[in-house]
Amino acid sequence: MRKFVGVLLLLLCAVAVGQDAPQQPVPYSHKIHAGDLQLKCSMCHSNPDPGETMTLPKPQVCGTCHAGKYDRQIKWVRVYEVPSFVNFSHRKHIDAKNTCEECHGPVATRAEIARETDLTMGGCMNCHREKKASIDCTFCHDQRN
Repeated sequence: MRKFVGVLLLLLCAVAVGQDAPQQPVPYSHKIHAGDLQLKCSMCHSNPDPGETMTLPKPQVCGTCHAGKYDRQIKWVRVYEVPSFVNFSHRKHIDAKNTCEECHGPVATRAEIARETDLTMGGCMNCHREKKASIDCTFCHDQRN
């Protein structure tokens, strides 16, 4: 049974990583913005207090550089999402000197963003091991009774 679960997890990981880029409501190239123009991720993706999540760009952010009317909400299709049962903080990872590329892949080289990295529990634990961060269950998950 244990071997079956391991194989199933590997298959799920293979499906989760390497997916096609979702169709976004507005064409946007990270290659142009983060690559050619060398804009920092934080210019478009803010990290408001308490710092757990990075925001998706609001239309007004686009308007800081692009002329036009930016008064409608853009319904971006999320590419990466951490499950609700995981306590994850972008700020703690940034403070620990992790880069956006470590979890999100080489976005500055991509015209379209697709899930490229393994953000399953196994992928996160491998990274924690490499960086000598805790792999204790309660480091990322609430303790259950």
